[in-house]
Amino acid sequence: MSRADDLERISEALSAADEVLKRFTPGEIASELKDGGDPLTAADTAVNDVLAKVLRGGDEGWLSEESTDAGGRLDRRRVWVVDPIDGTREFIDGIPEWCVSVGLVEDGVPVAGGVLSPPNGNLIIGSDDTGVMCNGQPAGTTATTDIRGALVLASRSEVKRGEWERFFSTPIAVRNMGSVAYKLSLVGAGLADATWTLVPKNEWDVAGGAALVRAGGGRVFGIDGADVVFNRADPLMDGFIAVAPGLCDQVMDLLEIPPRP
Repeated sequence: MSRADDLERISEALSAADEVLKRFTPGEIASELKDGGDPLTAADTAVNDVLAKVLRGGDEGWLSEESTDAGGRLDRRRVWVVDPIDGTREFIDGIPEWCVSVGLVEDGVPVAGGVLSPPNGNLIIGSDDTGVMCNGQPAGTTATTDIRGALVLASRSEVKRGEWERFFSTPIAVRNMGSVAYKLSLVGAGLADATWTLVPKNEWDVAGGAALVRAGGGRVFGIDGADVVFNRADPLMDGFIAVAPGLCDQVMDLLEIPPRP
């Protein structure tokens, strides 16, 4: 199967998700708490169902925030890693910083992805072979080479917890917002220079957007400086950094991440 075929499936899945989401009104939807304390809505479940219907099949594995992880994915070379609604809290509160995220992982590497942001009218898709398209137009990571004034997207909740205080006195420009996947997609499309989180996140939060950053020419690595590997037995990762190529070394210096040998 070609990357063009993969992207066609991703586009079809996100289009189907968009139709499902029209049945729900952000800011006016009931929610419940899952065992881990994260919120869940009927929209999360409905979108998960339609993504699975379009994407699941063949020899591909499946990892979704809203599906039971049976573990069979670990034996698969290709795995879909999805988050039906990344930013459910924002969705519940009517804040336009949530999205649907789809990532395709091959041999641990995010090779294709798509992020749909209905409240912002953005559809960003891409792959390692085709590059990135933002709303049908070619895109890619920024050409920024000076960290001074570089736009870095921060987690709103992390900012509230004080985890970004040390960065406010540095030369970067920080904008805080919700949804890990949406922040990553903006970096992949060249609408921001970098984003990172130094606290644990799940693979489904990251895979789709990470594929877009890579497709756009950027890099996604862990807090140890190594490239992030997906489809692990434990999908909780320690954190990640996603950055345009011209800023990689400067961001690593800022975060005090030692260079890899």
